[in-house]
Amino acid sequence: MKQIDIKDLSVDDLTEKLLEQKSTLSKLKLSHSVSPIENPSQLKFVRKTIARINTELRKRMLNA
Repeated sequence: MKQIDIKDLSVDDLTEKLLEQKSTLSKLKLSHSVSPIENPSQLKFVRKTIARINTELRKRMLNA
């Protein structure tokens, strides 16, 4: 998910996406620990998406 897409979402949508991405990350970590996943760069992408969403939520909170 790109930063441009994240800026267009509402706070409720961002919170929902954050929970979704966190659950995806935990599932990926679990499956990677059991047997190596085909594309380990997915972990990096999901972590960065979580960071982008957290940054946008924090920025909106400070502006309010």
